[in-house]
Amino acid sequence: MNKLKKLLLATGLIASMSTFALTNQSDAATSNYKVQKGETYWKIANKFGVSVNSLMEANHAKNSNLNVGQSIIIPNSAVSSADKDLMARLVHAEAVGEPYAGKVAVATVVLNRVKDSNFPSTIKGVIYQIESGHYAFTPVQNGRINQQADAESKRAVNEAIAFNSQSQGSLYFYNPKTAKSSWIFSRKTTVTIGNHRFAK
Repeated sequence: MNKLKKLLLATGLIASMSTFALTNQSDAATSNYKVQKGETYWKIANKFGVSVNSLMEANHAKNSNLNVGQSIIIPNSAVSSADKDLMARLVHAEAVGEPYAGKVAVATVVLNRVKDSNFPSTIKGVIYQIESGHYAFTPVQNGRINQQADAESKRAVNEAIAFNSQSQGSLYFYNPKTAKSSWIFSRKTTVTIGNHRFAK
């Protein structure tokens, strides 16, 4: 009888420890946030670097209405902090002096390439890709990728992540005044922002 009690006690202890571990795992994967005046799902997604869709799904939102003081769940971003930093450094190096929208578009090109089967499937892989002896991005070749990103480039990366599901599918960007490749001019233009032409 004592053995049975010990077995039941041990089983109960293991079950409660497993529940505690799963609860902590779930808590680590998300955080709570209180909605402030004037905030929207878009603004909150942009602030935390998560997609609008994942934010709305985490909160089972059927519409875009939010109330001041409402507690919502912020899911973990699908993009790691290290990848966000790498993207921000690329954006800073490629689009310094360009309009903010152009910086968002440069970050979006990286995210679009990750989703496209013709490119590496990771952010790091896309940024450091070398194809036929050519670097995908000049700042990787010349070392400017190692410079610290400014706040605007970091914000542009978060916005690209939040907006990514609604992008125009751009996979390339170039400056038409300095580009030498006839191939890049053959690509379909999606948008021109500042000195950069974006294409797919």
